[in-house]
Amino acid sequence: MSTHATNSSGNTLLSVRNLATHFFTEDGVVKAVNDVSFEVRRGETLGIVGESGSGKSVANLSIMRLIPDPPGRIVGGEIHFDGRDLLGIPGDEMRRVRGKRIAMIFQDPMTSLNPFMRIGAQLEEITKLHLGLGRAEARANAIGMLEKVGIPDPSSRVDDYPHQFSGGMRQRVMIAMALSCAPELLIADEPTTALDVTIQAQILELIREMKRDTGASVILVTHDLGVVAGMTDSIVVMYGGSIMEAAPTGELFESPSNPYTRALLKSVPDPLREQPRLFQIPGLPPDLSRLPSTHCPFASRCPEAVDRCREEFPPIHEVAPGHVSRCWVR
Repeated sequence: MSTHATNSSGNTLLSVRNLATHFFTEDGVVKAVNDVSFEVRRGETLGIVGESGSGKSVANLSIMRLIPDPPGRIVGGEIHFDGRDLLGIPGDEMRRVRGKRIAMIFQDPMTSLNPFMRIGAQLEEITKLHLGLGRAEARANAIGMLEKVGIPDPSSRVDDYPHQFSGGMRQRVMIAMALSCAPELLIADEPTTALDVTIQAQILELIREMKRDTGASVILVTHDLGVVAGMTDSIVVMYGGSIMEAAPTGELFESPSNPYTRALLKSVPDPLREQPRLFQIPGLPPDLSRLPSTHCPFASRCPEAVDRCREEFPPIHEVAPGHVSRCWVR
């Protein structure tokens, strides 16, 4: 399955094929990512959406090879970046790719920034390691990156600690760190979740500007379809560790095929809707340690489910060129 039916290999920066990542716990095997495939083209922004626990973040941590082992392990599939299999290269080589060619912005900057190190030192560390910059060059680059992401008075604030920055400013610092080595692929994992609406818009605009300036590809991970509407070229919808639908962004919003996608879209607040009351998908997401392998994971919450949905796991199929869905009734 691909998010694009006709993709030339020369235009594909990242290709994920049949990825499976499981966590082996005392309560059983948590199948966080199950047979997931997608592609990201050069210069493209791909959105990955779904409720909490759908496998979005684990899929991207797998790309970065940051799955904690134990208890987690990539148990199947391939991840090709610029033609190279990231799962087959040695750890030291992967560390050179991570941060330099692929960078990640995490949801909570306070868990990613070292609270005992000045912001400047953390930015300098990256460019010294990956670009071989000297101390003066690295410091000048750090100040320049802080200015680029809109930190006021960067030459002074470069010596501050993370706790001296607001949540929005810390997220800007994370973006500065991620962009320091001009990566070819930026993974933004729920980069605006903890921020207020005004700051959210500023952070998303910052990512959009970076993409425009550098030509980088972006994976934007979120639970909010509203966020990806104006940011992405295509969207992958995940649920219960599997891809339920994937399509170009405009087509997914205009002609959603999968019942889960339609339910997510219905959940987006719309003040112009005749009944402005918020729609809520009934029930709860599945327990990933008890995922059904014999039927659709969304069947118990789906208003369109038929007997077959509760008896057989649906395969992914093409509903239009470049548009795929995992559903028996659509």
